Amino acid sequence: MKTMVLCYEKCTTCKKALKWMDERKVEYEIRPIKEEPPSVEEIREWHAKSGLPLKNFFNTSGMLYRELALKDKLPELSEEEQIRLLASDGMLVKRPLLVSDDLICPGFRESEWEKLL
Repeated sequence: MKTMVLCYEKCTTCKKALKWMDERKVEYEIRPIKEEPPSVEEIREWHAKSGLPLKNFFNTSGMLYRELALKDKLPELSEEEQIRLLASDGMLVKRPLLVSDDLICPGFRESEWEKLL
């Protein structure tokens, strides 16, 4: 699988991450997260591969996250309910989301991506 970056075109962090990858000549394909949100199966697989808490996949600074008051609701939801919620709207997913065969990384932290790529 080619490296895929799920991102939102208006997101400044996504733009920064793509520029960073371009500067390092990392090959990738872009998947628009709003138009093509991850499926339940993808989120389930990526969560398992990542070894990260499911909460790390939520865009906690997003408007939709705040509108739905998920800060208070998430702890009460089962893992399956959280996965389904993430799959229901790409704007709930932390972005950019870096995905390849052997790595999954929600959010852009240059030092972390440097180690991974």
